[in-house]
Amino acid sequence: MQDQKNSEQITNTSDERLFPSEDLEVSTYLEIAKNLQGEQTVTESQYPTVAERETIVVIDFGSQYSMLIARRIRECHVYCELVPSTMPWNEIMALNPRGVILSGGPASVYEDGAPIPPAYLYETHLPILGICYGMQVITFQLGGQVSAGKKNEYGQATLNISDVDAPLFHGLPESIVVWMSHGDHIVEMPPGFRALAHTENSPVALMGNDRNIFGLQFHPEVVHTPYGKNIFQNFIYRICRCKGNWTSNRFKTESIVKIREQVGEGKVICALSGGVDSAVTATLVHQAIGDNLTCFFINNGLLRREEAERTLNTFQKHLKLNIVYVDASDRFLAKLRGVTDPETKRRLIGLEFINIFEEEAIKLGQVEFLAQGTLYPDVIESTSVETKAAAKIKSHHNVGGLPAKMKLRLVEPLRYLFKDEVRALGSALGLPEDMLWRQPFPGPGLSIRIIGEVTREKLEILRSADWIVMNEIKKAKLYHQIWQIFAVLTDVRSVGVMGDYRTYGYLIAIRAVKSDDAMTADWVRLPYEIMAKISDRIVNEVPNINRVVYDITSKPPATIEWE
Repeated sequence: MQDQKNSEQITNTSDERLFPSEDLEVSTYLEIAKNLQGEQTVTESQYPTVAERETIVVIDFGSQYSMLIARRIRECHVYCELVPSTMPWNEIMALNPRGVILSGGPASVYEDGAPIPPAYLYETHLPILGICYGMQVITFQLGGQVSAGKKNEYGQATLNISDVDAPLFHGLPESIVVWMSHGDHIVEMPPGFRALAHTENSPVALMGNDRNIFGLQFHPEVVHTPYGKNIFQNFIYRICRCKGNWTSNRFKTESIVKIREQVGEGKVICALSGGVDSAVTATLVHQAIGDNLTCFFINNGLLRREEAERTLNTFQKHLKLNIVYVDASDRFLAKLRGVTDPETKRRLIGLEFINIFEEEAIKLGQVEFLAQGTLYPDVIESTSVETKAAAKIKSHHNVGGLPAKMKLRLVEPLRYLFKDEVRALGSALGLPEDMLWRQPFPGPGLSIRIIGEVTREKLEILRSADWIVMNEIKKAKLYHQIWQIFAVLTDVRSVGVMGDYRTYGYLIAIRAVKSDDAMTADWVRLPYEIMAKISDRIVNEVPNINRVVYDITSKPPATIEWE
Protein backbone atom coordinates (compact mmCIF):
# COMPACT_ATOMS: atom_id res chain seq x y z
CA MET A 1 0.00 0.00 0.00
CA GLN A 2 1.42 3.29 -0.96
CA ASP A 3 1.29 6.39 1.22
CA GLN A 4 -1.66 8.69 0.95
CA LYS A 5 -1.50 11.01 -2.05
CA ASN A 6 -1.81 14.77 -1.88
CA SER A 7 -4.01 15.95 -4.72
CA GLU A 8 -3.20 19.61 -4.13
CA GLN A 9 -0.22 21.58 -5.37
CA ILE A 10 2.78 21.63 -3.09
CA THR A 11 2.58 23.96 -0.09
CA ASN A 12 4.50 24.42 3.11
CA THR A 13 4.52 21.24 5.16
CA SER A 14 5.88 20.23 8.55
CA ASP A 15 8.30 17.35 8.59
CA GLU A 16 7.41 14.42 10.85
CA ARG A 17 10.54 13.17 12.58
CA LEU A 18 11.24 10.08 14.57
CA PHE A 19 12.51 11.99 17.58
CA PRO A 20 10.22 15.05 17.75
CA SER A 21 11.06 17.69 20.34
CA GLU A 22 7.36 18.29 20.87
CA ASP A 23 4.74 15.63 20.20
CA LEU A 24 1.64 16.05 22.33
CA GLU A 25 0.15 12.74 21.29
CA VAL A 26 3.27 10.79 22.17
CA SER A 27 3.72 12.78 25.36
CA THR A 28 0.23 11.77 26.41
CA TYR A 29 1.11 8.12 25.92
CA LEU A 30 4.39 8.54 27.76
CA GLU A 31 2.35 9.78 30.71
CA ILE A 32 0.11 6.74 30.40
CA ALA A 33 3.18 4.51 30.38
CA LYS A 34 4.48 6.22 33.49
CA ASN A 35 1.20 5.65 35.31
CA LEU A 36 0.93 2.04 34.20
CA GLN A 37 4.47 1.31 35.33
CA GLY A 38 4.08 3.12 38.64
CA GLU A 39 7.39 4.90 38.09
CA GLN A 40 8.79 7.91 36.30
CA THR A 41 9.77 7.68 32.65
CA VAL A 42 13.54 7.59 32.39
CA THR A 43 15.46 10.71 31.44
CA GLU A 44 18.39 10.94 29.03
CA SER A 45 20.85 10.64 31.92
CA GLN A 46 19.16 7.49 33.27
CA TYR A 47 19.34 5.31 30.17
CA PRO A 48 19.49 1.58 30.77
CA THR A 49 22.30 -0.31 29.08
CA VAL A 50 22.03 -1.42 25.47
CA ALA A 51 21.17 -4.94 26.63
CA GLU A 52 18.28 -3.56 28.70
CA ARG A 53 16.72 -1.59 25.83
CA GLU A 54 13.06 -2.46 25.31
CA THR A 55 12.26 -3.56 21.77
CA ILE A 56 9.24 -4.40 19.68
CA VAL A 57 10.26 -7.11 17.21
CA VAL A 58 8.56 -7.27 13.81
CA ILE A 59 8.78 -10.71 12.22
CA ASP A 60 8.76 -10.07 8.49
CA PHE A 61 6.86 -12.37 6.14
CA GLY A 62 7.83 -10.57 2.94
CA SER A 63 5.62 -7.50 2.81
CA GLN A 64 7.31 -4.58 1.04
CA TYR A 65 5.74 -2.34 3.69
CA SER A 66 6.89 -4.07 6.84
CA MET A 67 9.20 -1.05 7.14
CA LEU A 68 6.16 1.11 7.80
CA ILE A 69 5.37 -0.93 10.90
CA ALA A 70 8.87 -0.28 12.24
CA ARG A 71 8.46 3.43 11.50
CA ARG A 72 5.17 3.68 13.36
CA ILE A 73 6.64 1.99 16.43
CA ARG A 74 9.75 4.17 16.45
CA GLU A 75 7.63 7.29 16.11
CA CYS A 76 6.31 6.36 19.55
CA HIS A 77 9.86 6.45 21.03
CA VAL A 78 10.15 2.68 21.24
CA TYR A 79 12.93 0.84 19.42
CA CYS A 80 11.73 -1.60 16.77
CA GLU A 81 13.65 -4.04 14.61
CA LEU A 82 12.58 -6.08 11.60
CA VAL A 83 13.76 -9.69 11.58
CA PRO A 84 13.17 -12.61 9.17
CA SER A 85 10.83 -15.40 10.16
CA THR A 86 13.82 -17.75 10.02
CA MET A 87 15.85 -15.93 12.68
CA PRO A 88 16.71 -18.29 15.60
CA TRP A 89 14.64 -17.54 18.66
CA ASN A 90 17.68 -17.02 20.90
CA GLU A 91 18.75 -14.15 18.63
CA ILE A 92 15.29 -12.60 18.84
CA MET A 93 15.32 -12.85 22.63
CA ALA A 94 18.74 -11.14 22.68
CA LEU A 95 16.92 -8.02 21.43
CA ASN A 96 14.99 -7.93 24.74
CA PRO A 97 11.54 -7.89 23.10
CA ARG A 98 8.56 -6.49 25.01
CA GLY A 99 6.19 -7.55 22.26
CA VAL A 100 6.11 -9.16 18.81
CA ILE A 101 4.35 -8.03 15.63
CA LEU A 102 3.79 -10.47 12.77
CA SER A 103 3.79 -8.60 9.45
CA GLY A 104 1.74 -9.03 6.33
CA GLY A 105 3.02 -10.95 3.34
CA PRO A 106 2.14 -12.29 -0.12
CA ALA A 107 1.79 -15.98 0.83
CA SER A 108 -1.26 -18.01 1.84
CA VAL A 109 -0.65 -19.69 5.16
CA TYR A 110 -2.26 -22.98 4.09
CA GLU A 111 0.13 -23.43 1.14
CA ASP A 112 3.16 -25.69 1.33
CA GLY A 113 6.28 -23.76 2.26
CA ALA A 114 4.44 -20.71 3.58
CA PRO A 115 6.62 -18.88 6.14
CA ILE A 116 5.63 -19.23 9.79
CA PRO A 117 7.37 -18.34 13.06
CA PRO A 118 8.55 -21.03 15.50
CA ALA A 119 5.63 -22.47 17.46
CA TYR A 120 7.25 -21.66 20.81
CA LEU A 121 6.67 -17.97 20.09
CA TYR A 122 3.32 -18.48 21.78
CA GLU A 123 4.94 -19.98 24.88
CA THR A 124 6.94 -16.84 25.68
CA HIS A 125 3.87 -15.03 27.04
CA LEU A 126 4.91 -11.95 25.06
CA PRO A 127 2.08 -9.83 23.63
CA ILE A 128 1.62 -10.60 19.92
CA LEU A 129 -0.04 -8.50 17.22
CA GLY A 130 -0.62 -10.18 13.85
CA ILE A 131 -1.33 -7.98 10.82
CA CYS A 132 -3.14 -9.44 7.78
CA TYR A 133 -0.99 -12.49 6.93
CA GLY A 134 0.28 -12.30 10.52
CA MET A 135 -3.28 -12.73 11.76
CA GLN A 136 -3.71 -15.73 9.49
CA VAL A 137 -0.47 -17.23 10.82
CA ILE A 138 -1.80 -16.96 14.39
CA THR A 139 -5.05 -18.60 13.33
CA PHE A 140 -3.32 -21.42 11.47
CA GLN A 141 -0.77 -22.19 14.20
CA LEU A 142 -3.21 -22.08 17.11
CA GLY A 143 -5.84 -24.36 15.67
CA GLY A 144 -8.15 -22.12 13.63
CA GLN A 145 -8.96 -22.28 9.93
CA VAL A 146 -8.01 -19.98 7.05
CA SER A 147 -9.20 -20.28 3.47
CA ALA A 148 -9.48 -18.26 0.29
CA GLY A 149 -12.46 -15.94 0.43
CA LYS A 150 -15.21 -15.76 -2.15
CA LYS A 151 -14.66 -12.02 -2.33
CA ASN A 152 -11.38 -10.13 -2.00
CA GLU A 153 -11.26 -7.04 0.18
CA TYR A 154 -9.03 -4.25 -1.09
CA GLY A 155 -9.13 -0.59 -0.17
CA GLN A 156 -10.83 1.30 2.61
CA ALA A 157 -13.48 -0.33 4.78
CA THR A 158 -15.43 0.61 7.88
CA LEU A 159 -14.39 -1.30 10.99
CA ASN A 160 -17.14 -1.70 13.58
CA ILE A 161 -15.71 -2.33 17.04
CA SER A 162 -17.76 -4.66 19.24
CA ASP A 163 -15.57 -4.49 22.36
CA VAL A 164 -14.76 -0.80 22.85
CA ASP A 165 -13.38 -1.49 26.33
CA ALA A 166 -10.51 -3.62 25.02
CA PRO A 167 -7.17 -1.88 25.73
CA LEU A 168 -6.25 -2.08 22.03
CA PHE A 169 -9.16 0.28 21.24
CA HIS A 170 -8.65 2.80 24.05
CA GLY A 171 -9.71 6.28 22.91
CA LEU A 172 -11.09 5.08 19.56
CA PRO A 173 -14.66 5.63 18.30
CA GLU A 174 -16.92 2.62 17.74
CA SER A 175 -16.45 2.81 13.96
CA ILE A 176 -13.22 3.70 12.17
CA VAL A 177 -11.92 3.64 8.60
CA VAL A 178 -9.24 1.00 7.92
CA TRP A 179 -7.26 -0.21 4.91
CA MET A 180 -7.80 -3.78 3.73
CA SER A 181 -5.68 -5.79 1.29
CA HIS A 182 -6.42 -9.52 1.45
CA GLY A 183 -8.02 -12.43 -0.33
CA ASP A 184 -7.84 -15.06 2.46
CA HIS A 185 -10.30 -15.00 5.35
CA ILE A 186 -10.59 -16.39 8.86
CA VAL A 187 -13.17 -19.17 8.64
CA GLU A 188 -12.80 -20.37 12.23
CA MET A 189 -10.94 -18.63 15.05
CA PRO A 190 -8.52 -20.60 17.25
CA PRO A 191 -9.83 -21.86 20.62
CA GLY A 192 -9.98 -19.08 23.20
CA PHE A 193 -10.24 -16.24 20.68
CA ARG A 194 -13.22 -13.98 20.13
CA ALA A 195 -14.08 -11.47 17.42
CA LEU A 196 -13.50 -7.89 18.59
CA ALA A 197 -14.46 -6.06 15.38
CA HIS A 198 -15.90 -6.68 11.93
CA THR A 199 -16.34 -5.09 8.51
CA GLU A 200 -19.03 -5.71 5.94
CA ASN A 201 -16.96 -8.43 4.24
CA SER A 202 -14.94 -9.72 7.24
CA PRO A 203 -16.92 -11.04 10.22
CA VAL A 204 -13.56 -11.50 11.97
CA ALA A 205 -11.65 -8.34 11.12
CA LEU A 206 -10.00 -8.25 14.54
CA MET A 207 -9.69 -11.02 17.10
CA GLY A 208 -8.00 -11.48 20.45
CA ASN A 209 -7.70 -13.71 23.49
CA ASP A 210 -6.94 -13.28 27.19
CA ARG A 211 -3.18 -13.86 26.65
CA ASN A 212 -2.69 -10.56 24.80
CA ILE A 213 -2.54 -12.15 21.36
CA PHE A 214 -4.37 -10.11 18.73
CA GLY A 215 -4.94 -10.41 15.00
CA LEU A 216 -5.85 -7.55 12.65
CA GLN A 217 -7.10 -8.27 9.16
CA PHE A 218 -6.45 -4.65 8.15
CA HIS A 219 -3.21 -2.64 7.92
CA PRO A 220 -2.74 -0.06 10.70
CA GLU A 221 0.73 0.87 9.40
CA VAL A 222 -0.53 2.75 6.31
CA VAL A 223 -1.88 6.28 6.34
CA HIS A 224 -5.15 5.03 4.87
CA THR A 225 -5.96 3.75 8.39
CA PRO A 226 -6.25 7.12 10.18
CA TYR A 227 -6.36 5.59 13.69
CA GLY A 228 -3.56 3.12 12.95
CA LYS A 229 -1.01 4.99 15.04
CA ASN A 230 -3.43 5.00 17.99
CA ILE A 231 -3.76 1.23 17.74
CA PHE A 232 0.02 0.83 17.75
CA GLN A 233 0.33 3.19 20.73
CA ASN A 234 -2.25 1.21 22.66
CA PHE A 235 -0.42 -2.02 21.89
CA ILE A 236 2.96 -0.57 22.85
CA TYR A 237 2.03 1.23 26.05
CA ARG A 238 -1.12 -0.40 27.39
CA ILE A 239 -0.43 -4.00 26.44
CA CYS A 240 3.38 -4.31 26.12
CA ARG A 241 3.93 -1.78 28.95
CA CYS A 242 6.78 0.00 27.18
CA LYS A 243 8.16 3.22 28.66
CA GLY A 244 8.96 5.07 25.45
CA ASN A 245 12.55 6.03 26.23
CA TRP A 246 14.19 5.67 22.82
CA THR A 247 15.33 9.06 21.49
CA SER A 248 17.99 10.45 19.19
CA ASN A 249 20.35 11.10 22.12
CA ARG A 250 19.74 7.55 23.32
CA PHE A 251 20.61 6.17 19.90
CA LYS A 252 23.69 8.39 19.69
CA THR A 253 24.96 7.11 23.04
CA GLU A 254 24.30 3.48 22.15
CA SER A 255 25.93 3.84 18.72
CA ILE A 256 29.11 5.36 20.12
CA VAL A 257 29.39 2.46 22.57
CA LYS A 258 28.83 -0.09 19.79
CA ILE A 259 31.37 1.55 17.47
CA ARG A 260 34.01 1.55 20.21
CA GLU A 261 33.29 -2.11 20.96
CA GLN A 262 33.53 -3.06 17.28
CA VAL A 263 36.58 -0.97 16.33
CA GLY A 264 38.63 -0.88 19.52
CA GLU A 265 41.96 0.76 18.72
CA GLY A 266 41.63 0.03 15.02
CA LYS A 267 41.64 2.62 12.22
CA VAL A 268 38.56 3.44 10.17
CA ILE A 269 38.15 5.09 6.79
CA CYS A 270 34.85 6.66 5.78
CA ALA A 271 33.49 7.72 2.41
CA LEU A 272 32.01 11.23 2.36
CA SER A 273 29.54 11.91 -0.41
CA GLY A 274 28.21 15.30 0.67
CA GLY A 275 24.89 13.87 1.83
CA VAL A 276 23.45 13.70 5.31
CA ASP A 277 23.96 9.91 5.62
CA SER A 278 27.73 9.97 5.23
CA ALA A 279 28.04 13.20 7.24
CA VAL A 280 26.17 11.73 10.22
CA THR A 281 28.12 8.47 9.92
CA ALA A 282 31.45 10.29 9.91
CA THR A 283 30.48 12.53 12.83
CA LEU A 284 29.24 9.59 14.89
CA VAL A 285 32.36 7.50 14.22
CA HIS A 286 34.60 10.50 14.94
CA GLN A 287 32.94 11.04 18.31
CA ALA A 288 33.55 7.38 19.07
CA ILE A 289 37.20 6.98 18.00
CA GLY A 290 38.55 10.48 17.29
CA ASP A 291 41.62 10.75 15.05
CA ASN A 292 41.59 7.03 14.25
CA LEU A 293 39.06 8.02 11.55
CA THR A 294 40.18 9.25 8.12
CA CYS A 295 37.54 10.40 5.64
CA PHE A 296 37.79 10.21 1.88
CA PHE A 297 35.89 12.28 -0.62
CA ILE A 298 36.10 10.37 -3.88
CA ASN A 299 35.11 12.26 -6.99
CA ASN A 300 33.74 9.54 -9.25
CA GLY A 301 33.07 11.93 -12.14
CA LEU A 302 29.33 11.32 -11.71
CA LEU A 303 28.58 14.31 -9.51
CA ARG A 304 26.46 17.35 -10.27
CA ARG A 305 27.90 20.69 -11.32
CA GLU A 306 30.21 22.22 -8.65
CA GLU A 307 29.29 19.43 -6.23
CA ALA A 308 32.85 18.37 -5.42
CA GLU A 309 33.94 21.91 -4.59
CA ARG A 310 30.86 22.74 -2.51
CA THR A 311 31.00 19.44 -0.62
CA LEU A 312 34.64 19.82 0.35
CA ASN A 313 34.04 23.40 1.46
CA THR A 314 31.08 22.36 3.62
CA PHE A 315 32.95 19.53 5.34
CA GLN A 316 36.07 21.59 5.97
CA LYS A 317 33.96 24.40 7.41
CA HIS A 318 31.73 22.37 9.73
CA LEU A 319 33.43 19.04 10.47
CA LYS A 320 36.86 18.89 12.07
CA LEU A 321 37.81 15.67 10.30
CA ASN A 322 40.84 14.30 8.49
CA ILE A 323 39.68 14.48 4.85
CA VAL A 324 41.56 13.12 1.82
CA TYR A 325 40.36 14.13 -1.67
CA VAL A 326 40.71 11.57 -4.48
CA ASP A 327 39.84 12.41 -8.09
CA ALA A 328 38.94 9.07 -9.67
CA SER A 329 36.73 10.38 -12.48
CA ASP A 330 38.65 8.69 -15.26
CA ARG A 331 38.63 5.32 -13.47
CA PHE A 332 34.86 5.25 -13.01
CA LEU A 333 34.06 6.44 -16.52
CA ALA A 334 36.38 3.79 -17.94
CA LYS A 335 34.58 1.10 -15.93
CA LEU A 336 31.21 2.29 -17.23
CA ARG A 337 32.21 2.46 -20.89
CA GLY A 338 29.71 0.50 -22.97
CA VAL A 339 27.57 -0.45 -19.93
CA THR A 340 23.80 0.08 -20.26
CA ASP A 341 22.28 -2.22 -17.62
CA PRO A 342 21.50 -0.27 -14.40
CA GLU A 343 22.26 -3.18 -12.07
CA THR A 344 25.65 -3.60 -13.73
CA LYS A 345 26.31 0.11 -13.30
CA ARG A 346 25.57 -0.12 -9.58
CA ARG A 347 27.75 -3.18 -9.06
CA LEU A 348 30.69 -1.75 -10.99
CA ILE A 349 30.53 1.54 -9.11
CA GLY A 350 30.26 -0.18 -5.75
CA LEU A 351 33.19 -2.43 -6.54
CA GLU A 352 35.36 0.44 -7.79
CA PHE A 353 34.65 2.47 -4.64
CA ILE A 354 35.83 -0.46 -2.53
CA ASN A 355 38.94 -0.91 -4.68
CA ILE A 356 39.87 2.73 -4.19
CA PHE A 357 39.19 2.61 -0.45
CA GLU A 358 41.43 -0.41 -0.05
CA GLU A 359 44.19 1.19 -2.13
CA GLU A 360 44.05 4.41 -0.12
CA ALA A 361 43.86 2.49 3.16
CA ILE A 362 47.24 0.90 2.44
CA LYS A 363 48.80 4.38 2.37
CA LEU A 364 47.57 4.95 5.94
CA GLY A 365 49.17 1.80 7.31
CA GLN A 366 47.07 -0.83 9.07
CA VAL A 367 43.39 -0.03 8.42
CA GLU A 368 40.72 -2.60 9.22
CA PHE A 369 37.36 -0.86 8.86
CA LEU A 370 35.25 1.00 6.32
CA ALA A 371 32.39 3.18 7.62
CA GLN A 372 29.36 3.61 5.35
CA GLY A 373 26.11 5.56 5.58
CA THR A 374 23.93 2.57 4.67
CA LEU A 375 20.26 3.08 5.64
CA TYR A 376 17.42 0.65 6.29
CA PRO A 377 15.65 1.28 2.93
CA ASP A 378 18.95 0.44 1.15
CA VAL A 379 19.03 -2.89 2.97
CA ILE A 380 15.36 -3.67 2.33
CA GLU A 381 15.35 -2.89 -1.39
CA SER A 382 18.61 -4.77 -1.95
CA THR A 383 17.21 -7.87 -0.19
CA SER A 384 19.99 -8.68 2.24
CA VAL A 385 20.22 -11.49 4.76
CA GLU A 386 17.94 -9.57 7.11
CA THR A 387 15.07 -9.49 4.61
CA LYS A 388 15.34 -12.66 2.56
CA ALA A 389 11.53 -12.99 2.38
CA ALA A 390 11.14 -9.71 0.51
CA ALA A 391 11.43 -9.31 -3.25
CA LYS A 392 14.54 -7.60 -4.62
CA ILE A 393 13.75 -4.16 -6.05
CA LYS A 394 17.24 -2.98 -6.97
CA SER A 395 20.78 -3.26 -5.66
CA HIS A 396 22.10 -0.26 -3.78
CA HIS A 397 25.75 0.30 -4.59
CA ASN A 398 26.73 0.12 -0.90
CA VAL A 399 24.78 -3.11 -0.31
CA GLY A 400 24.25 -5.18 -3.46
CA GLY A 401 27.29 -3.66 -5.15
CA LEU A 402 29.79 -4.80 -2.52
CA PRO A 403 32.22 -7.61 -3.37
CA ALA A 404 31.73 -10.96 -1.64
CA LYS A 405 35.20 -10.76 -0.09
CA MET A 406 36.51 -7.50 1.27
CA LYS A 407 39.73 -6.70 3.08
CA LEU A 408 37.92 -4.04 5.11
CA ARG A 409 35.21 -4.77 7.66
CA LEU A 410 32.11 -2.60 7.54
CA VAL A 411 31.00 -0.13 10.20
CA GLU A 412 27.39 0.86 9.47
CA PRO A 413 25.87 2.68 12.46
CA LEU A 414 22.82 3.89 10.48
CA ARG A 415 21.93 0.51 8.96
CA TYR A 416 18.61 0.31 10.81
CA LEU A 417 17.53 3.95 10.45
CA PHE A 418 15.30 5.80 8.01
CA LYS A 419 16.26 9.11 6.41
CA ASP A 420 14.20 11.26 8.77
CA GLU A 421 15.69 9.39 11.73
CA VAL A 422 19.18 10.13 10.40
CA ARG A 423 18.34 13.82 10.14
CA ALA A 424 17.07 13.87 13.72
CA LEU A 425 20.26 12.12 14.82
CA GLY A 426 22.34 14.64 12.86
CA SER A 427 20.57 17.44 14.68
CA ALA A 428 21.44 15.80 18.00
CA LEU A 429 25.05 15.63 16.81
CA GLY A 430 25.03 19.36 16.07
CA LEU A 431 25.27 19.26 12.26
CA PRO A 432 24.18 22.43 10.39
CA GLU A 433 20.71 22.63 8.87
CA ASP A 434 21.91 22.99 5.25
CA MET A 435 23.78 19.71 5.59
CA LEU A 436 20.90 17.92 7.31
CA TRP A 437 18.28 18.91 4.75
CA ARG A 438 20.22 18.34 1.55
CA GLN A 439 18.03 16.26 -0.75
CA PRO A 440 19.08 12.61 -1.17
CA PHE A 441 21.51 11.94 -3.99
CA PRO A 442 22.26 8.35 -5.09
CA GLY A 443 25.69 6.85 -4.52
CA PRO A 444 26.03 5.87 -8.21
CA GLY A 445 25.39 9.55 -8.94
CA LEU A 446 24.29 10.68 -12.37
CA SER A 447 25.08 7.28 -13.87
CA ILE A 448 21.61 6.02 -12.95
CA ARG A 449 19.98 9.23 -14.17
CA ILE A 450 21.40 8.62 -17.63
CA ILE A 451 19.44 5.87 -19.34
CA GLY A 452 21.88 3.77 -21.30
CA GLU A 453 25.64 4.25 -21.62
CA VAL A 454 27.31 6.96 -19.55
CA THR A 455 29.53 9.28 -21.57
CA ARG A 456 31.19 12.63 -20.85
CA GLU A 457 28.87 14.34 -23.34
CA LYS A 458 25.74 12.95 -21.70
CA LEU A 459 27.04 13.86 -18.25
CA GLU A 460 27.48 17.48 -19.30
CA ILE A 461 23.99 17.57 -20.82
CA LEU A 462 22.45 16.17 -17.65
CA ARG A 463 24.48 18.44 -15.37
CA SER A 464 23.25 21.49 -17.26
CA ALA A 465 19.62 20.38 -17.09
CA ASP A 466 19.89 19.45 -13.41
CA TRP A 467 21.46 22.82 -12.61
CA ILE A 468 18.47 24.62 -14.16
CA VAL A 469 15.98 22.45 -12.25
CA MET A 470 17.65 23.14 -8.91
CA ASN A 471 18.07 26.84 -9.67
CA GLU A 472 14.38 27.34 -10.41
CA ILE A 473 13.19 25.24 -7.47
CA LYS A 474 15.40 27.15 -5.03
CA LYS A 475 14.33 30.51 -6.48
CA ALA A 476 10.71 29.44 -5.88
CA LYS A 477 11.64 28.44 -2.29
CA LEU A 478 10.35 24.89 -2.85
CA TYR A 479 13.59 22.97 -2.25
CA HIS A 480 12.87 22.01 1.37
CA GLN A 481 9.28 21.00 0.61
CA ILE A 482 10.37 18.29 -1.83
CA TRP A 483 12.00 14.98 -0.92
CA GLN A 484 13.82 14.79 -4.25
CA ILE A 485 13.69 16.63 -7.54
CA PHE A 486 16.04 15.89 -10.41
CA ALA A 487 16.44 15.55 -14.16
CA VAL A 488 16.82 12.28 -16.06
CA LEU A 489 18.49 12.05 -19.47
CA THR A 490 16.53 9.38 -21.32
CA ASP A 491 17.72 7.35 -24.29
CA VAL A 492 14.70 8.59 -26.26
CA ARG A 493 15.27 11.05 -29.11
CA SER A 494 12.47 12.96 -30.75
CA VAL A 495 11.88 15.36 -33.63
CA GLY A 496 11.63 19.06 -32.85
CA VAL A 497 11.68 22.44 -34.55
CA MET A 498 14.10 25.10 -33.35
CA GLY A 499 14.85 28.23 -35.35
CA ASP A 500 12.85 26.88 -38.30
CA TYR A 501 15.16 23.88 -38.47
CA ARG A 502 14.37 20.24 -37.80
CA THR A 503 16.10 18.85 -34.71
CA TYR A 504 16.46 15.32 -33.43
CA GLY A 505 17.37 15.75 -29.78
CA TYR A 506 17.26 14.00 -26.44
CA LEU A 507 14.27 13.95 -24.10
CA ILE A 508 14.75 15.14 -20.50
CA ALA A 509 12.38 13.87 -17.81
CA ILE A 510 11.83 15.78 -14.57
CA ARG A 511 11.06 13.78 -11.43
CA ALA A 512 9.85 15.37 -8.16
CA VAL A 513 8.50 13.36 -5.22
CA LYS A 514 7.32 13.78 -1.65
CA SER A 515 8.13 11.06 0.88
CA ASP A 516 8.89 10.40 4.54
CA ASP A 517 11.22 7.44 4.20
CA ALA A 518 11.81 6.61 0.50
CA MET A 519 9.82 3.38 0.90
CA THR A 520 6.76 5.04 -0.64
CA ALA A 521 6.49 8.35 -2.49
CA ASP A 522 4.00 10.50 -4.35
CA TRP A 523 4.73 12.83 -7.25
CA VAL A 524 4.76 16.52 -6.46
CA ARG A 525 2.12 18.80 -7.99
CA LEU A 526 4.48 21.58 -9.01
CA PRO A 527 2.89 24.89 -10.00
CA TYR A 528 2.49 25.06 -13.77
CA GLU A 529 4.46 28.28 -14.05
CA ILE A 530 7.49 26.62 -12.40
CA MET A 531 7.24 23.62 -14.73
CA ALA A 532 6.97 25.92 -17.74
CA LYS A 533 10.00 27.96 -16.66
CA ILE A 534 12.12 24.83 -16.16
CA SER A 535 11.11 23.44 -19.56
CA ASP A 536 11.73 26.73 -21.39
CA ARG A 537 15.19 27.15 -19.88
CA ILE A 538 16.28 23.56 -20.56
CA VAL A 539 15.33 23.53 -24.25
CA ASN A 540 16.85 26.97 -24.79
CA GLU A 541 20.02 26.62 -22.71
CA VAL A 542 21.01 22.94 -22.91
CA PRO A 543 22.41 21.70 -26.24
CA ASN A 544 20.85 18.60 -27.86
CA ILE A 545 17.62 18.77 -25.81
CA ASN A 546 14.35 19.57 -27.57
CA ARG A 547 11.71 18.02 -25.31
CA VAL A 548 10.96 17.96 -21.56
CA VAL A 549 8.41 15.70 -19.82
CA TYR A 550 7.25 15.48 -16.18
CA ASP A 551 7.02 12.12 -14.37
CA ILE A 552 3.67 11.79 -12.55
CA THR A 553 4.13 8.23 -11.24
CA SER A 554 4.02 7.38 -7.54
CA LYS A 555 6.07 4.74 -5.71
CA PRO A 556 4.76 2.10 -6.05
CA PRO A 557 4.43 1.16 -8.87
CA ALA A 558 7.55 3.10 -9.88
CA THR A 559 10.71 3.64 -7.85
CA ILE A 560 11.97 7.15 -7.07
CA GLU A 561 15.00 6.89 -9.35
CA TRP A 562 14.51 5.73 -12.91
CA GLU A 563 17.26 3.11 -12.69
